Amino acid sequence: MNIQFLGHSCFSIEINEITILIDPFITGNSLASHIDISKLKADFILLTHAHQDHVLDAEEIAERTKSVIISNYEIAMYYGAKGLNVQPLNHGGTFKNTNFSAKYVNAIHTSSFADGTYGGQPGGFVISSKDTSIYVAGDTAVTFDMKLIPMSTKLNAAIFPIGDTFTMGIEDALIASDLVACNKIIGCHFNTFPPIEININEAKNKFSSKGKELIILEIGEHISI
Repeated sequence: MNIQFLGHSCFSIEINEITILIDPFITGNSLASHIDISKLKADFILLTHAHQDHVLDAEEIAERTKSVIISNYEIAMYYGAKGLNVQPLNHGGTFKNTNFSAKYVNAIHTSSFADGTYGGQPGGFVISSKDTSIYVAGDTAVTFDMKLIPMSTKLNAAIFPIGDTFTMGIEDALIASDLVACNKIIGCHFNTFPPIEININEAKNKFSSKGKELIILEIGEHISI
């Protein structure tokens, strides 16, 4: 998997020549002003929940690329009513094709669109391809449900929100890394707005003191898993 950070909680993941775009919030993020959404590839768009800072650019990108939006039932129906290609899931359900699978798992958060439409229950995704698996936690608090993930899937990495206030902070992300049995964590949902600003060096040091790695990518930077 080749993973590119596009700011906030948005990632592009390339697997076997297909591109998965996760939670596209780019045009509303001044830190990602150098990312041109008209040039982004997407075969599938995975949405963890309906908040604007996760779905802002989903409709425009899906219309241009003819990609499939994968999310919970309510979010899928919201975009399906707009004529977009969708695949609804619910917690515990898995989308599968020849390139990858994406299982929708629990998250502790809220979910609504900017227009007030109910966005269903929030979630995360366990994305797997051959011998590689990554957990995208979405916006969530730490929860014991995370302990179920390594019972069926050995993770190579996990993407966790670390900005606190609206999601887990660093201390809870450390606990979550134990629950999912994964020591390679990619941070997201931090420093976009003042309420979620963190000290990056301090965060990295807390992880390294526990024998874990916190990876902080620059916007546009890639990493291979």
